[in-house]
Amino acid sequence: MPSNDMTATHYVAPLDETPLVAVDRVDESAKTRSAWTDAWDSLRTSPMFWISAVLIVLILLVAIVPQLFTHTSPTLGCDLDFSNASPRAGHPLGFTRQGCDVYARVIYGTRASLTVGILATVIFALVGLIIGAVAGYYGGWLDAVVSRLGDIFFSVPSVLGAIVLMSVLPFRNATTVALVLAVFTWPQAARIVRGAVVLAKNSDYVLSAKALGVSRFKILLRHVVPNSIAPLIVLATVSLGSFIVAEATLSFLGIGLPPSVMSWGNDISQAQASIRTAPMSLFYPAVALSITVLAFLMLGDVVRDALDPKARANR
Repeated sequence: MPSNDMTATHYVAPLDETPLVAVDRVDESAKTRSAWTDAWDSLRTSPMFWISAVLIVLILLVAIVPQLFTHTSPTLGCDLDFSNASPRAGHPLGFTRQGCDVYARVIYGTRASLTVGILATVIFALVGLIIGAVAGYYGGWLDAVVSRLGDIFFSVPSVLGAIVLMSVLPFRNATTVALVLAVFTWPQAARIVRGAVVLAKNSDYVLSAKALGVSRFKILLRHVVPNSIAPLIVLATVSLGSFIVAEATLSFLGIGLPPSVMSWGNDISQAQASIRTAPMSLFYPAVALSITVLAFLMLGDVVRDALDPKARANR
């Protein structure tokens, strides 16, 4: 019916001509899906995820139980009569310059290299998570101090800083190498977490928690951190491979793990003296190092794609 308003005319259809037969209904039986569920659905359909996962599980198994893969001692069976000798029965990869079995040393060297990488990643992620979350959520002078401190560490190349610090330490083991690597890399994790926390703290669920009287610290732990940790998981997965490479670099230069510790970096360093006459003793630990780093990089790529909402939307 036309309205009496002279500035605008409104028409209202009779009720019997617009029956309410198409009302949207909410399916209460449907289960809610979290971002982690969507991420897992994306991961399990990715061939790259399964390839990298199988490789990583195999590498972890080699590091934890090397006796399953070789019965040859990497140190006790060394004989100078077999110095740089070619492969033979029971020794498929030949011998090192000291007459040690190359295959056994590659197997047993997995543990030290992987231990440094995992320890450095855990320390790097925990320190970055704590500092980045606190700085991003509380802001103010604390955020300013953390940002300037991070800029100082960013100005120092991590490998160069590790070389300088490792050269003055009185003793070296897997823990000290991991700590030194984490000292010069934590600002990267802290900056990633800080950015995610700054975005999350202004979300509606945080405002709702504040309206209910939840303390700021509990909001940070229960709501902000769980919804900001995805970028850190991706960064940690990719960084683990980088830490393994950094350990091999330091050990190659003679300032990482001591020579008495079997690691891929030490084996590569010792094999460089015979690279012209017996290059295979350097080749095999280098291949093991490359495969391990590649596995973690592949896993980091698929995890990043699974946890990135924009990447999921474009698929």
